[in-house]
Amino acid sequence: MSTSERITRIITENPVVLFMKGVPAAPQCGFSAAVVKVLDTLGVSYEGINVLADPFLREGIKEFSDWPTIPQLYVNGEFVGGSDIVREMYESGELQALVAPVDAG
Repeated sequence: MSTSERITRIITENPVVLFMKGVPAAPQCGFSAAVVKVLDTLGVSYEGINVLADPFLREGIKEFSDWPTIPQLYVNGEFVGGSDIVREMYESGELQALVAPVDAG
């Protein structure tokens, strides 16, 4: 299975996925920690994928999304954004509206 196929499978099988450095219980960078904090504040169930554990995934996710940085948040298979975008969406209420139907269902 190619890295792209693995990523597609992960984001298809999990409604909310955070590709991050570290794991939700122990983020290994400030940007990943910021997104974890937002998601935890919202009480959203999500799958945290540690890209540091897999160099192919670490590079592959950047190519897959055409986004150069990690973390990367996906909701319902769609790329939402990185740390700054997630924080801005949270502050505006847009993120809550995006994840509420996922978390309820």
